[in-house]
Amino acid sequence: MYSEKVMDHFNNPRNMGEIENASGVGTVGNAKCGDIMRMYLDIDDNNVIQDVKFKTFGCGAAVATSSMATELVKGKTVQEALEVTNKAVMEALDGLPPVKVHCSLLAEEAIHAALWDYAEKNNITIEGLEKPVNDISEKEEEVEEEY
Repeated sequence: MYSEKVMDHFNNPRNMGEIENASGVGTVGNAKCGDIMRMYLDIDDNNVIQDVKFKTFGCGAAVATSSMATELVKGKTVQEALEVTNKAVMEALDGLPPVKVHCSLLAEEAIHAALWDYAEKNNITIEGLEKPVNDISEKEEEVEEEY
């Protein structure tokens, strides 16, 4: 069963849409289930995320994790956004069924992909940011072992 928060973010997603001329855009998917998530970041000169939007093609949990992830990074610095993990997204949603944990990983990777794009566009290095994967099914098995 899904928590009330998951259902709320699925039925009333926050920050859905796209940002024209975004500072960073990241797209990740999961080849196993077909989910695709795109995250748009608008980052100011002080490295603060002023706005964030998402577009997700996938199940209700994918939409809910996208929505929650945008809420968790909005107003944060690039470094603070980098620290938003799939566990943080799941906790903020009061949990996910084990079969849907990969959706929170998708959200984490979408944030990282958008930050990576931002860093590349601005020719900067973000401390602790690793090149994101395009297909999270590569990482999914590691995460599933934890739950």
